[in-house]
Amino acid sequence: MTLYTLFTQHLHEALDALEAAGTLPAGLDRGALTVEPPRDPAHGDLATNAAMVLAKPAGTNPRALAEAIAGELRKIEAVTAVEIAGPGFLNLRLAPSVWTDELNAITRLGADYGRSELGKGVTVNIEYVSANPTGPMHMGHCRGAVVGDALATLLEYSGHKVIREYYINDAGGQVDVLARSVHWRYREALGLESGDMPEGLYPGDYLVPLAKELATELGDAHANAPEADWLPSFRKRAVAAMMDMIRADLALLGIHHDVFSSEAELQAAGKPEAAEAVLRARDLVYDGELEAPKGKVIEDWEPVELPLFRSTKFGDDQDRPIRKSDGSWTYFGADLAYHYQKAETADQLIDIWGADHAGTVKRIKAAVAALTEDRASGPARFDVRLVQMVKLMRGGEPLKMSKRSGNFVTLADVVNEVGKDVARFTMLTRKADAQMEFDFEKVVEASKDNPVFYVQYAHARIHSIMRKAASEGLSPTADHLDLLGSEEHALIAMAAQFPRIVEAAALNREPHRIAFYLGDLAAAFHAFFNLGNDRPEKRIVMAHDPATSGARLFMAANIGQVIANGLALMAVEAATQM
Repeated sequence: MTLYTLFTQHLHEALDALEAAGTLPAGLDRGALTVEPPRDPAHGDLATNAAMVLAKPAGTNPRALAEAIAGELRKIEAVTAVEIAGPGFLNLRLAPSVWTDELNAITRLGADYGRSELGKGVTVNIEYVSANPTGPMHMGHCRGAVVGDALATLLEYSGHKVIREYYINDAGGQVDVLARSVHWRYREALGLESGDMPEGLYPGDYLVPLAKELATELGDAHANAPEADWLPSFRKRAVAAMMDMIRADLALLGIHHDVFSSEAELQAAGKPEAAEAVLRARDLVYDGELEAPKGKVIEDWEPVELPLFRSTKFGDDQDRPIRKSDGSWTYFGADLAYHYQKAETADQLIDIWGADHAGTVKRIKAAVAALTEDRASGPARFDVRLVQMVKLMRGGEPLKMSKRSGNFVTLADVVNEVGKDVARFTMLTRKADAQMEFDFEKVVEASKDNPVFYVQYAHARIHSIMRKAASEGLSPTADHLDLLGSEEHALIAMAAQFPRIVEAAALNREPHRIAFYLGDLAAAFHAFFNLGNDRPEKRIVMAHDPATSGARLFMAANIGQVIANGLALMAVEAATQM
């Protein structure tokens, strides 16, 4: 049991005692209670809002309740003081033994320090990337891929069963364009085309290898044949080749999905019809006419009766069609069926989308809620995380585009230049929905202004310290942890936050919190290390004082363990030398 788990338990035991004494009514909702570090470290080691949250439902004054809770908390041996701040916040000061106990907990748990059972028994489907299978990955895909993959790992670490899923959009018009693009390249390989590719096709040279393969395999059999004769087979081969390329690109980032779902197969299996039937039974789909587009005068506009989803019931500005006038499914119609399928095997759903899809979030969340409302546990929790595009720079200047892709810099180009670890860590140094610049020169810069370097350097520095200590006959030991002082305790307190940061990041679906925390912990360690430059008695390795050195080395090793655990959640290597 780690620090925040232990003191949350102590808090509940204190409240139980007050209930037993009749000071608090039984059965109050404690869901909003928190145990966390105070905003100002000078106020103590831990803080709780218990009195503020429970006073009103208990029908009492917050400060009076705080006094009662403080009386119970003062009975805990590890608590040296409890102070009431403002209208009823409680600040706790802890005995030094708390921090040495936490170091021992980190040692005991190792790579599992921070792991929890928060999501025990819960299956989460997280769909991410899902780029159209029409070309190689670019940096917009990179950010969504890393955010989704890091979130999946974070949820697994927090006890959830996770399904990593990729949705292949292989039923739309874009795959017909892909097939036509391959056909043009195929004719080019046969010497029947030259010059620039026609407008409207995919111009990148990534289709050339497949086209040459087809030319060798088929000869000129399809060179001048009607489109209907070759389009289906070219489409199938092109999608398969593009998905092989996409998998290879994602593997460069260490990303592998559990499930690849095909939109074409989804429609062939009748999933959209099944979803429509469920929604009609709940009067959430009806046959009606769309309004004319607002702000436009269309002379030949004729209203057409279509099946419409009642999205206005959920805050949308108009009801949305699930089929087109030709009977085919709209993107929204196919998408709600896909989510209906995912919900069959998962308790919760998460989508990682580009920010350009923001306008569709309300309606798809409404549809998922309607499609899953008959569950015993209620509608499936469904979160959408929007990811902004990445602006690529080099030395402060916008980057030129890639010739291979036709109009963008590929993910492979980026990973091959800066490496997987830099690419992954950098993608998590901002909130997913915040704008980001990725400067090729800055992300590999060896400076404290580069968070990737700064965190990895902290871990490497700890290993360097261990090597130096070993050369002087010193090693980490827990025998004299009572020699650690307030500076060391402050650093341990920072490390002790890791389990609660992990849980908060998982609950809020925000993997960037891990990167932010690691930056803070690395900065705290570097600051402690630098104390020894001005105060020799604060150095970690002191040959003349093996007892103090052993204790500080033990502390440093455990700080390194926490950094390594955080980096593992991001699938970033914990460097041992730099």
